[in-house]
Amino acid sequence: MEFQVQDMTCGGCAGRITKAVMAVDAGAVLQIDVPSHNVKIASATEVQKFDAAIRAAGYTPVLKE
Repeated sequence: MEFQVQDMTCGGCAGRITKAVMAVDAGAVLQIDVPSHNVKIASATEVQKFDAAIRAAGYTPVLKE
């Protein structure tokens, strides 16, 4: 799954998103590209759980189709 997170602007933001994603699934494979505001997550966990965790961390993820 892939999210666009426009309000992720720095490495600190990426760290908070990483922490939120890993709290949902510690085994998730995560790729974050801050300049393109892109977050890719490889996991069998439902998309909604990651969406909710990123929102709870203070960001606005938009699922890319």
